[in-house]
This record gives sequence, structure tokens and C-alpha cells, in this order.
Amino acid sequence: MTEDARGPLADREWRLIREEARDGPMQMALDEIAAETAASGGPRTVRVYRWEPSTLSLGYHQDPDTVDWDHCAEAGVSVTRRQTGGGGIYHDYDGDVSYSIVAPKSDLPGDLMDCYRILCEPILDAFRRMGVGADFVAEESPEIWSPACYLRALHPAHDVVAEGRKISGNAQYRRRDAVIQHGSLTYSVHAEDHLDVFSGHDVSPEAFRERVVGVDELSETTRSDAVAAVESALAEWADAAAGSWSDEELDRARERVAEKYADDEWVRRRPKGR
Repeated sequence: MTEDARGPLADREWRLIREEARDGPMQMALDEIAAETAASGGPRTVRVYRWEPSTLSLGYHQDPDTVDWDHCAEAGVSVTRRQTGGGGIYHDYDGDVSYSIVAPKSDLPGDLMDCYRILCEPILDAFRRMGVGADFVAEESPEIWSPACYLRALHPAHDVVAEGRKISGNAQYRRRDAVIQHGSLTYSVHAEDHLDVFSGHDVSPEAFRERVVGVDELSETTRSDAVAAVESALAEWADAAAGSWSDEELDRARERVAEKYADDEWVRRRPKGR
């Protein structure tokens, strides 16, 4: 491990959970459970994960009317709702690489911009390992269609671009005692599939591709090598030991899925005032 890859929190106890394929509700539940573990004195978590089946994750305040529910059902696309804000993201089984970083709130700065800069260090490092020149977008750019996360206005705090196009979106939510940052790295752009899960727009696949780029367009990196790059960057940044979920954590996550992330009352709820 090089000293340059170690982050400012590498002196704490971290575990790395290597890429696991699970459905969307379970992945979102595991983020919450990881936060509870870290807040109660257990290890902090860095992890990489895959969405099986492909999943549309809605932003916390997103209107369910922006979803083409019939298409999602016919295409076998799962739908869940995140704790983080922003628009919906289509997480393709092959086209998406996702990660989470979870730590006690006391470990991190209170300023949101400072927190993003710290927690995105390993993500930018991962892109360098893939041979992709990626960085935070330099200035805000206008939205194309706000219900889709990748078509919202780009923000220098958390949107990462390569050759002028968005390649990664990152979001945080803060509990009273923990911080969860999760994000999506685009490995391969599936524009039609991404747009088809939404309703009420006239965005063309060509316009989507003008805004979004994938690793496979910019590098010879295979998806498995991209996953390895993200895992290695996270592990070195945190000085994390390889770990796994406890049986108790998995049981609690399944309960959280049933009561929240797979429940229609949560997934299809309407924003206040609508």
C-alpha cells in the first residue's frame, strides 16, 4: 500500500466488503445497517455492490408519477427508493458499479463540501487506476430533465465528469450518528434502458449519451477490472481489512427490506404537497 492512497480516516477500523450482487431493496437496507453498526462501535464499511436485477432507485423526494411502472414490470427492473435525494438512477446489472462508504458522523467534517471531497478521494483514485481522467465538474451546468439523476444540473460538490460528460454521481445522507455516502460509477452507458424506466419526458438516447459517458468508452478496462480498481482504491484509502456481513446484520437488513425498501408505501409514496 502506498502512503498516497491512504485517506485521513485510515487509522480507524474499517472493513471492505467486496462486490456482492443483491436486489435493490436489500442493497439500500444494507447501507442503513452498516450505519447502525458503525455508530454502535463496530467497524466502518467500504463496499462495492451490483444490482440484481437491474434496478431503478428513486430519490428520496421523487414523484412516483415519473416512473414507467408498466415498463419496469415488463422489463424485470426492480424499483426502490433511496434515503438520498436527487433524481432516479437506472442501475444496470452490467453497466453500473456502485459503492458505499459508511462511518460515524463524528469522524467527518460538518461541512458538506469538505465531506464530499474526503469521501470521493478513493473514487477519483479508482478512475485513475482505470486510466480514466475524471474529476469533479468545474461549474454547474443546466439540467436536461430533473427526475433523472444523470440529467439533472451538474454540481461541483458531487458530480464527476470525464471528457466533459458525467461518469459518476455521489450522494450523502446524515443520520444523527452516522454518515452514508453512496454512488454510482457508469461502466457502460445503456441509454435506451435508462430512459425507458421513466415516463413524461422527450429525452432522446442521443441526448443522454451527450451528457453521460462510460468507462468502456474511455478505457480498455473490463468491468471486472473496474470493480477491482474501486475495491482496491477503497481498501487502500481506508486501510480496510477484507470483511463480511454478520448473520445478525443480514437478518436486520431483511427486516428493513420488508418494512421499508420493498414496501409500496415507501417506494410509491408521494412528496409532501403533491
